[in-house]
Amino acid sequence: MPSEAGARSRYDRWGYVFVAPWVIGFLVFTAGPMLASIVLSLTDYDLAHAQFVGAGNYAELLWQPNIDGGRGDVRFWRSLWNTFYYTLFAVPLGLTGSLLLAMLLNQKLRGVAIFRTIYYLPSLVPAVASSLLWIWILQPEVGLMNQFLRWLFSLPGIDRLGLSPPGWLSDASWSKPSLILMSLWGIGGSRMIIFLAGLQGISDHYYEAATIDGAGAWGKFRHVTLPLITPIIFFNLVLGVIGAFQTFTTAFVMTRGGPEDSTLFYALYLYYCAFETFEMGKASAMAWILFVILLVFTWVQFNQSRRWVHYEGGEE
Repeated sequence: MPSEAGARSRYDRWGYVFVAPWVIGFLVFTAGPMLASIVLSLTDYDLAHAQFVGAGNYAELLWQPNIDGGRGDVRFWRSLWNTFYYTLFAVPLGLTGSLLLAMLLNQKLRGVAIFRTIYYLPSLVPAVASSLLWIWILQPEVGLMNQFLRWLFSLPGIDRLGLSPPGWLSDASWSKPSLILMSLWGIGGSRMIIFLAGLQGISDHYYEAATIDGAGAWGKFRHVTLPLITPIIFFNLVLGVIGAFQTFTTAFVMTRGGPEDSTLFYALYLYYCAFETFEMGKASAMAWILFVILLVFTWVQFNQSRRWVHYEGGEE
């Protein structure tokens, strides 16, 4: 009869066998490319030749004097600013929209499941298809948005203001707000589902107690609903910031970074460096700079979460 130690050893070996495919996949497809990108970021690599330049790529991007009299790569700093701008507005608006929509769909009404399905459907549309749709909607001359605005501005009383529809994607002043507006197309997606699950997890006893204390609808939301879903808000906030910094598809399909680099987001410029100018070393350096930026932002969010995230069990 096999000993207990021998049986445990056999079970351990089978455990290693079953976990081996994941470990091999992680080493080959994740850890390996990450280590390779660190090496590439220290080289001048164009897919044919590699020359070690040390911190040269980082210096070119961040602090090396440029021909305009400034420091660093002008397009790098512009792409970083565009990404910060987009994140600053798109993430809060998206979180607010998803939460309000989840609260609306949390009502106990007949046929609410149908409405949940309808509001979730836009998030299933592929990003390229939705980008092409919004190009048509925001077209300055014949787009649906400007057609509606022209009709609105022609109404008696409003026509005296002399308003005219914006150029949207063709105007550098409106291009980023256009993409932020388009990002609201997805408020009914996974964020809404997560918020909805959180709202349904709140016990009715809390609302009954608030009603006894004389709280109205706003009081219940402020003192019951909002504190109890702060962990979910925090979760969606962290993922939202990371996702916003990696925005690529919409800008690539709709504007290619224009006009005047006003929608040249960080991930888009990284793509251009890697696959258009074949500056793989520079692109790898940009990837690691983005990693550090997201690491800092995530650390700050986790550090500040102790001030406003409340857990029902009392642990923070």
